[in-house]
Amino acid sequence: MTTPLLASVQDRPPAVSVRYDDTLYSVPLNRTVHLDIIVPADYETSNAIYPVLYLNDGQDLARLRMTDVLDSLYQKKAIQPFVLVAIHAGDRIQEYGTAAQADYMHRGSKAALYTDFVLKELLPFVKNHYRVSTDPAKSVFAGFSLGGLSAFDLVFHHPDRFSRAGVFSGSFWWRSKSTEAGYRDETDRIMHDLVRKGVYSPTLKFWFETGTNDEASDRNNNGVIDSIDDTLDLISELVKKGYQRERDIRYVEIIGGEHNQKTWSKIMPDFLTWAFPFNG
Repeated sequence: MTTPLLASVQDRPPAVSVRYDDTLYSVPLNRTVHLDIIVPADYETSNAIYPVLYLNDGQDLARLRMTDVLDSLYQKKAIQPFVLVAIHAGDRIQEYGTAAQADYMHRGSKAALYTDFVLKELLPFVKNHYRVSTDPAKSVFAGFSLGGLSAFDLVFHHPDRFSRAGVFSGSFWWRSKSTEAGYRDETDRIMHDLVRKGVYSPTLKFWFETGTNDEASDRNNNGVIDSIDDTLDLISELVKKGYQRERDIRYVEIIGGEHNQKTWSKIMPDFLTWAFPFNG
C-alpha cells in the first residue's frame, strides 16, 4: 500500500518537459546540430519571455540527471523559470576550444566556426522558435571540461550576448606549447593569455568548479593538480583585469570530486541557483 506521502510525491506533476529539436542545420559546422530543449511547466500556459541557459555537451543530460535536478529545484522554489538549450556536441575536440587559436596540437581548429554557429545561427534560431530573452543579462552559457573552456571563451569575449559563464572542470590547461617545447605557465596557457589581453566588462560574472580528483597531473610539482591550479590562476587573471572575487566570481572546489557527470550533477544545483536565483 502506498503511503500518503509517497503518493503525493508520485502524483506531483513534473516541473519541466523536454523537447527534441533536429531542425537546425549549421553552415559553418556543416552538420545538423541536435538540441534538447527543457522548458518549465508553465511554458505552455504563459506568454512569458524566459531567461536562457545554453549548455555544451547537451548529449549528456541523462547522465547529468538534469530533469531530476531541475524538478527538485523548481519544487523547492530555489530557481526562477528558465529555458535550457542543450547543444549536442559534434567533433568536440575540434569544435570546442578558444576561437582565437587552436592549441599546440591543433585541437580546437573549428572553435572559431563553433563561435560563428552560436552567435549567427543558434541564438537567432532559438529566439525565433522559443520564447527566450535576448537580453545579455538573462543569457547564460555553461559547459564541462573542453565544453567549459568553450563556454568561458564565448562569454568572456561576447558580453553583448551573455552575462554569466558556468565552467565545470574547465580545460584551462589549453596551451600553445607542449611541455617538451619550453612551455611556461606564465605565458603559454591560451585562455589565461586571452584574459590578460582582453577587456574588462562590468556585466560579466563567472562560476567555476573543480574536483580534487579531476586528474592526477601536477606539472609544477607543487602538490596541487593542474585542473585546480589552472582554474585558480585564471581567476587571478580575472581579478587583475578588474573582476571582484566576492561580487563577480564563485569558485567551488569539491573534495573527492571527479571529472565526470556524476560529480557535475551533484554540484549542478549550486550553479543553477547562482545563475537563476529565485526572485519571488
